[in-house]
Amino acid sequence: MSVAVPFPTTQPPGYEWFDDEPEFSAADHLALEAPAEIIMLADLGYDADEIATKATPVAASTPFRVLSDEGAAIMRATADRLRTFRKPAGDRIENMVRGGCYRSRWLRDLCTSTELAGHLSAIYGIEVAPHPMALHLGHLNFAPSTIEVGIDKWHHDTLPLDFVLTVTDPAEVAGGRFEYFVGTRHEAAALAAEGKTPPAERTVAPDFPGAGWAIALHGDMVVHRAGPLDELCERISMVNGYVALDTLTDEQSRSVDLMAIDDHQVLFSEWAKMAAWRTTGRLSHLVETMGFEDRDTVIAELEFALEDAQRALDEMRAGKDTIDHYGG
Repeated sequence: MSVAVPFPTTQPPGYEWFDDEPEFSAADHLALEAPAEIIMLADLGYDADEIATKATPVAASTPFRVLSDEGAAIMRATADRLRTFRKPAGDRIENMVRGGCYRSRWLRDLCTSTELAGHLSAIYGIEVAPHPMALHLGHLNFAPSTIEVGIDKWHHDTLPLDFVLTVTDPAEVAGGRFEYFVGTRHEAAALAAEGKTPPAERTVAPDFPGAGWAIALHGDMVVHRAGPLDELCERISMVNGYVALDTLTDEQSRSVDLMAIDDHQVLFSEWAKMAAWRTTGRLSHLVETMGFEDRDTVIAELEFALEDAQRALDEMRAGKDTIDHYGG
C-alpha cells in the first residue's frame, strides 16, 4: 500500500506522547468486514460530468466492522484520555479533538494502518492512502453540553474521503444518530439559503451494530451530520481521513476552513506538504506525457499541474475565521 506523505517523525511543539499505551496490532485490534452495500454518487443525484472529476464514484457504504472487541475497548480508552484536549469547531461542533495522532501512538498506528487503508481501497474501488494532513487522522467528536443542538451540524467534510466510526456503542446512546442526505451538496445549499435543512424523508440513519463499526463516506460530496441527543449521555465518534493516490482528480478539500480551528503551526506545514505532494504528482505526469503542443495547451497543462500549490498559497494568504455548514 502506497503512502501519500509519510507521518511526521517529530511532534509539533506542545504535543507529547501518552505513556503506558498498548502497541497497535492489526491482527488483534482489527476485525475488518466488507459492507453489505455501496451507495453511489449517482444515487444521490450527482450528474456524470461532476462525478467524472472526483476521486471515486462511491458516495457511502452501509456500516461495516473495523475493530475487534479488544480494539474497540482500546479505542474507547484512548478517546477518554484525549478528551482533555477537546475544543469547539466554530459554531458547528461544541466538543472535538484533533491532532490526537500526535499524542497517541496507538491511534496513529491504527489510522495509518496499511491493512485498514487497503480495506478502504476495496470499498472505494480506487487506491487510497491515509490523509497527508495528520490533523485529519483520528478526529474525535464528543457529545455537546445540551440536547438542543446537533452534535455536528449538516455539512460536507473538509477532506475528500473518510470513515465515521462508533467509539461508544450506539445502543447505549439516546439519540445522536449519524445521518446523511439523499441529495447533493447543491440541493443542501439551496435549502440552507431558504433557512431549511434536509427533510427527514430524504435522510438515512444507518444502524451501527456496536462500538468499532464504521461507515465509509465520500466526505466532500455527501452532506451529513450527527443529530441531537434525546438526553445527555456519552457519545463519541472517530473520523479518519484518506486521499485518492491519483493526483489528477480534484483535490476536494476545504483546508481554508481549518484556519478557524487548528493550530496554525501544525496546519500550515501539513497543508503545504499535501499541496506539494499533489503538485509533484501532476508535474511528473506532465513530464511523462506532454508532447509538442501549442502555447495555449502547454500553459493550460502547466496551470493544471500547479493548481493545488497556487490554491493553497492564495487561501493561506487570504485567511478565514469561519467554518461552512448547512445548519441544523
